Amino acid sequence: MSTLAAEVSGFPDLLRYWRGFRRLSQLDLAVNADVSQRHVSFLESGRSKPSRDMVLQLAESLELPLRERNRMLGAAGFAAVYAANPLSDADMAPVKKALDLILTHHEPFPAVLVDANWKMLQPNSALLRLFSLIGDIGQIWAQIAPQEPPNVFKLTFHPQGLRPYIRNFEEIAPVMINRTFREAHEHPQLLALLEEVLSYPDTPSRWKTPDLSAHLPPVMNMELCAAGHTISLFSTITTFGTAQDITTDELRVESFFPGDSASETLLRALADGSLKR
Repeated sequence: MSTLAAEVSGFPDLLRYWRGFRRLSQLDLAVNADVSQRHVSFLESGRSKPSRDMVLQLAESLELPLRERNRMLGAAGFAAVYAANPLSDADMAPVKKALDLILTHHEPFPAVLVDANWKMLQPNSALLRLFSLIGDIGQIWAQIAPQEPPNVFKLTFHPQGLRPYIRNFEEIAPVMINRTFREAHEHPQLLALLEEVLSYPDTPSRWKTPDLSAHLPPVMNMELCAAGHTISLFSTITTFGTAQDITTDELRVESFFPGDSASETLLRALADGSLKR
């Protein structure tokens, strides 16, 4: 596996790492950040020290997550700029309202709010109804990690979670693992999550060596079998494009859509109570 940002320290090394990760030459970055290539070279070699504004300018050009921008500022000797306010904070009320609307308006189809580490923050009612075909989600999670808040990734992969109910698990699991390994470059905390999930029983050893060059499909269908029904689903991820807060920057809404007309009919019947179990 290639070096991750979490394994790099010092401003010159971080700048070089992220430029390489974005596949930019020094000239590319210089043009994007409106500085000279010579200055980028001097910053990467440590011959020049960046100003606070220069760090932020380079981080913006590299499209770094806000948490990583703070880290780059710290490596250059400056205080963090971006806060991580809890969703319960009064200043986050507009964000919370927008999230509630997204989740509610996606009914009767499932959706869930998660953080960068796939912690389940808020499911919509349709997702809870879907889980009810399997059993009580609270009781299911209690068998996995009762001392932790529910985590969508762990719930999907654990043998006592959703894994036995996903008919094409062997097909989608490697894709999910490869995708998460790639996301770990920008969100290093995912490494611990992957390590735990890959230690679950009956996990093929080949999954523990990700193929980072593998093609990832734009859409991945999941086939869920429960209570005598088969539901085909695919999902999209919604993020905040102009976030100025770490919490908001790391929020994700995963919205599920029916993969066929039979699944759409079933989800609508589940919503109006007409589904026969």
